[in-house]
Amino acid sequence: MISFKLNGKTVQGEEGQYILSVAEKYGVEIPTLCHHKALEPAGMCRLCTVELFDGRRSRFVTSCNYPIWEGMEVKTDSEPVIKGRKLIAELLLARCPDAPVIQKLAAKYGIKEPRFKKEGDDCILCGLCTRMCQRMGNSVISLTGRGVEMKVDTPFHLQSDICMACGACASVCPTGHITLEKIRKEISKHTAKLIPSEYDMGLKGRKPVYVPYAQAVPNTPAIDRSVCIHFKTGGCKVCTEFCGVNAIDHSMQDEIVELNVGAIILSPGFTPFDPSKFDNYNYAKHPNVVTAMEFERILSASGPTMGHLARMSDHKEPKKIAWFQCVGSRDINKCDNFYCSSVCCMYAIKESVIAKEHSGADLDCAVFFMDMRTYGKDFERYYENAKKQGVRFIRSRVHTVNPVPGTDDLEIRFADENGAIKTEIFDMIVLSVGFETNPETVALAKSLGIELTEGNFCKTSSAMPVATSREGIFVCGAFQGPKDIPQSVVDASAAAAAAGEILAPARNTLTKAKEVIPEVNVTNERPRIGVFVCRCGINIAGVVNVPAVRDYAATLPFVEYVSDNMYSCSQDTQENMSQIIKANNLNRIIVAACTPKTHEPLFQETLLNAGLNKYLFEMVNIRNHNSWVHKNNPEIATQKAKDLVRMAVQKVALKEPLKETELNVHQAALVIGGGISGMTAALSLAKQGFETHLVEREAGLGGQAKHLYKTWKGEAIQELLAGIAADVRNQKNIHVHADTTLKSLEGFVGNFKSMLASGSGETLIEHGVAVIATGASEHRPAEYRYGEDSRIVTSLELDRMFINNDPALKNLKTAIFIQCVGSREPERPYCSRVCCTHSVENALEFKRRNPDMSVYILYRDIRTYGEREMIYKEARKAGVIFIRYSIDRKPQVMLKDGRLAVRVIDHVLGRPLEIETDILTLASAIVPYRDEQLAQFFKVPMNDDGFFVERHAKLGPSEFATDGVFLCGLAHYPKSIDESVAQGKAAASRAITLLARKKIFTSGEVASVNPMVCSSCGVCVSLCPYSAPSFIAADARFFAGKAQINPALCKGCGLCVASCRSGAIGLKGFDNDQIFAMIEAV
Repeated sequence: MISFKLNGKTVQGEEGQYILSVAEKYGVEIPTLCHHKALEPAGMCRLCTVELFDGRRSRFVTSCNYPIWEGMEVKTDSEPVIKGRKLIAELLLARCPDAPVIQKLAAKYGIKEPRFKKEGDDCILCGLCTRMCQRMGNSVISLTGRGVEMKVDTPFHLQSDICMACGACASVCPTGHITLEKIRKEISKHTAKLIPSEYDMGLKGRKPVYVPYAQAVPNTPAIDRSVCIHFKTGGCKVCTEFCGVNAIDHSMQDEIVELNVGAIILSPGFTPFDPSKFDNYNYAKHPNVVTAMEFERILSASGPTMGHLARMSDHKEPKKIAWFQCVGSRDINKCDNFYCSSVCCMYAIKESVIAKEHSGADLDCAVFFMDMRTYGKDFERYYENAKKQGVRFIRSRVHTVNPVPGTDDLEIRFADENGAIKTEIFDMIVLSVGFETNPETVALAKSLGIELTEGNFCKTSSAMPVATSREGIFVCGAFQGPKDIPQSVVDASAAAAAAGEILAPARNTLTKAKEVIPEVNVTNERPRIGVFVCRCGINIAGVVNVPAVRDYAATLPFVEYVSDNMYSCSQDTQENMSQIIKANNLNRIIVAACTPKTHEPLFQETLLNAGLNKYLFEMVNIRNHNSWVHKNNPEIATQKAKDLVRMAVQKVALKEPLKETELNVHQAALVIGGGISGMTAALSLAKQGFETHLVEREAGLGGQAKHLYKTWKGEAIQELLAGIAADVRNQKNIHVHADTTLKSLEGFVGNFKSMLASGSGETLIEHGVAVIATGASEHRPAEYRYGEDSRIVTSLELDRMFINNDPALKNLKTAIFIQCVGSREPERPYCSRVCCTHSVENALEFKRRNPDMSVYILYRDIRTYGEREMIYKEARKAGVIFIRYSIDRKPQVMLKDGRLAVRVIDHVLGRPLEIETDILTLASAIVPYRDEQLAQFFKVPMNDDGFFVERHAKLGPSEFATDGVFLCGLAHYPKSIDESVAQGKAAASRAITLLARKKIFTSGEVASVNPMVCSSCGVCVSLCPYSAPSFIAADARFFAGKAQINPALCKGCGLCVASCRSGAIGLKGFDNDQIFAMIEAV
């Protein structure tokens, strides 16, 4: 290393480095207009001139291309240097008076007007463009002419065939002399084009080196070989100059890796339908006709308009937007996609609601649909709320979109529900496109020997919905069939469980015991704080002056070591940090980097590897809180980063080591509910080696499946059920407790104790996890004259007739089904999800038995989502007649003189029809059991409808917020047999993540009670959502009746701390002293 003095301070640099690069490293600003890290320095602008002392005399040199040497002295801000820069800035302002960068530079040195004649040019002849073009491997432009005639030009001032219009020259031009427009008109014969961003659906561009999207996994850049200059000319490689860790290798080749595995899970996803195939919608011809995915990006804060709702033609806010449903779905005329894509109705409603939030209630949103398929949990409520917010829902399928001449608007003609032809003009039209299986996925399936469905999705069975036709290969997500996020997450966990069942014998055979570094006792030691500031490439350092923050941290109390790193999260930096902690005897650590949500556990692991308690750590988020929110104001960002580091120093100095309680996990499970979902969960747990107690309140297993005839795929449910029940009885790890209920429960995750009560007595079992699969039941209708005539039956009663092959079925000539009986009404404002499919399947069963039979289905919306649409199509082809009715004009059932008839308003004719029938089937709602006692036992919530509430609607659909308790089947929400089986496996999969550990650790950052101050008021006990606080028993020797905290249940939310009237509760890691110290430091 070479040492020299920079502005009187000793600094170091490597041999061959120039003064400018060393100054940048130490946070010393030297202005320059002609310097670029990727190019050889030229010293042409002379702005970077500094004063050099060699011990005898001083002279001026350009810092960008003058190499450092031992013992030299450099001044960057001496009076002669400033005077020289001021003159250069004045001369540049005279040459380029209208260039913003020059105006800003001149203003910095107090120059408003030059003393010299203004030339009106905009090129400062810095040479950046010519050097960059040379680096690109082309050398299309160069500096031509001499003296005052010198300029940047092409040979003979002709447009070049060699120029690729890459725009590299324009990207480095400081004054804007070279632009993409100028390249197109004067330099290149080629047209510069944006590289369309796949993430932003082509609505904006990206670079050849890019991160696919903000939260990509892995979150690392990729190089697009098809547009990268290096792969076209052999030149460029500018990116290598900016990568501080030498991670870029342009010679890297594809590598074939062979893996020996016991199971494969396929989750290749889907491809959105391309509506450019439909000429009548003018998509790809008119910028204001967009797909739903494109509209999602427009709404997104990270999208092309930064979340501002604007149409793409003129970037004006739209006043009227229309959504067209079923584009590329439920269509066998133009695209052969017979199936429903399952998600489009809900995302259209969501987009319309969010669009109103962005633009205001005055925005006119209209959704044109055939059937509104809001069949998921709380979806119907969302639909109804959208109506209340003014979203218009128009039942019509629009054929054509016509541009309005002379405007950017769009005109449509459509027939409303009454058959009237109407015309409307919209500012934007959103096409709700559906799913398609990618051709590459079809080829993959063929190579693996996997069967596909008619819709090119993976063929599965209801008994094993995540198993392909080839043993050992499983499937999840949209490749299994069109579905939304919650069902995709369920399928993913189910596929993991299915794979785990066959891999269970190999569990722990490849695991290694981790070497634990003994923890250093730092109690009573003076704080020795280490501060590590992360550059995060340019993510942080591009805005925040990282060296300034680092140097400021060194001045703070108790700080013994500071450094800045290119990437603090990289493995080599982690190892280096661990060594630094040991070498400097540091006992408190601060990392100023990105978000603790993702990186805190990583740095805590680093502390453990250095022998420090992991809670002697504080993380400062100078990315989200500084460089991102203050990207246009580096000074404010830097000052705020210093403030946050100062606050963190004050807090971490007061931190003490915290202990995590180690808990043994009782490796057994309790499954409550012996229906098909509960039995599936129990089987999966047992097959993976865990003792399982299956509790069923009835005498036999099976639940509601005992009453069902066939699945929508045509499989006999009773055969399927008998097979699962037999497997349960033959599984040695399952203990079936029939005709049994849960009497009491105590304990917490890993250590539950449940008292079971049956006719034979009480049984105490211990278990580490619990799965709630208590099911639901069929609503007993109080309308449509149910109970007055044996010919009026519910769907389950009709299934029982099919199961028993009831002789009465032979004489039936007419059958009517009425949908939404007890569902989608104020008392039960949810859709029961399975009823439409169930009725269509039963209607087909009637037709199979008697093709001449007249079958009618009276419905509000047919919700045969996914590939279930196939049986809807089949039913129509078989002659089943579908008649729509509205909630305010329900069908009327008439019983007179032995006749059973139904009167309904025909939605096509607009006239009443009276149909005499031999049997009337009511598609009755599915209602939950509302087991309040069970909910209280496990401290799990129920929604207004009585279904249990999962941890997260999308990301945790099979688990509760209460640790160690999981959920599946109808207790969660109405679902079909295959979906119940999938969620049963999913619940087991999530439960095994705990059971397989053997030991779990509670967080050290939990609440604690000072019993000397506690007033026994009970506020904490009543408020805690996790039931962590409780009263010490009245007969306890010490502190009877005082509050105590169970660390195994505490989540560290602080609710009890904030609500304690006596100030008796504290949250470890967030003591009052620490918080007050941070506040005082601001």
